[in-house]
Amino acid sequence: MILGNLSGPSEFRLLGFSGNSHLHPLLFVILLSLYILTLVANTVIAFTVNTDNTLHTPMYFFLTQLSCLDICYLSAMIPTILENLVVGTVSISKARCAMQMFSFLFFGVAECFLLAAMSLDRYFAVCHPLHYTIIMSSRVCRGLVAGCYICGAAVGFIHTLITFSSPLCGSAIDHFFCEIQPMLDLLCGNTLPRELQVILVAVFAILSPFLLIIYSYIHIISTILHMASAESRQKVFSTCSSHLLVVTLFYGTAGSTYLRPKSTYCAAVDKFLSLSYSVLTPLLNPIIYSLRNKEVKRALKKKWRKINLVW
Repeated sequence: MILGNLSGPSEFRLLGFSGNSHLHPLLFVILLSLYILTLVANTVIAFTVNTDNTLHTPMYFFLTQLSCLDICYLSAMIPTILENLVVGTVSISKARCAMQMFSFLFFGVAECFLLAAMSLDRYFAVCHPLHYTIIMSSRVCRGLVAGCYICGAAVGFIHTLITFSSPLCGSAIDHFFCEIQPMLDLLCGNTLPRELQVILVAVFAILSPFLLIIYSYIHIISTILHMASAESRQKVFSTCSSHLLVVTLFYGTAGSTYLRPKSTYCAAVDKFLSLSYSVLTPLLNPIIYSLRNKEVKRALKKKWRKINLVW
């Protein structure tokens, strides 16, 4: 009912990769393969953590939530992208476009704050080890995750409502899903207020959790440097390195997309960046955590041995 009262066209056209039609079959196979690999990798991580008692700790609880977010985040966009590669320009209703933008923002912002929650977990584990189990209780962990989802839902709803309630003078979106930046090109008149809106949302949803991560790691690194044993320093750093790599991948691509003015926007570059943080990052997250974490590798090997015994 709300969407029916909003101004602008009732249907949009997603141009997607319209300029490279000869590459569509190859891109379809690559993206579909990456999508399946991502689903399998994140499902395996979530299943392993939930079924292995040795991994029932706050860090792995957050890792499970990250895997679930990555699956939902990617699933909100990949079907439309694959459809675009098969049929070319995709027609999408206003309601579906708005829901796609909301889902993209909801899961993306929730992941930003989840990465910040994971940095807090590492901060208390390294800097306050004696009080860690008390501070990071199961109730606190669930509260932090709930807060991540609430922030994601709030940003997604407000931003989507404001965007689709603005006067729109076009229906062709030069992207493969209903992304924020290309939607700005459809706005009528002065787009500066909406550009500022995007930047403000980005500052809240991207920069504020990132600053919390930086603050946490400043204290973590300071604590590591004051450890007497080199073995202790190596052990502690290894528990944080996976999270740091994931943060660098996610924030590097997302920040370069949203923390810049519209005047520097380039459709081709933005599509590449969107693919990076919406397709590659969800695939790399479980790989990074499984390859660089001894406990996860041990649990995966244990599950694999059980499967072999069954067969």
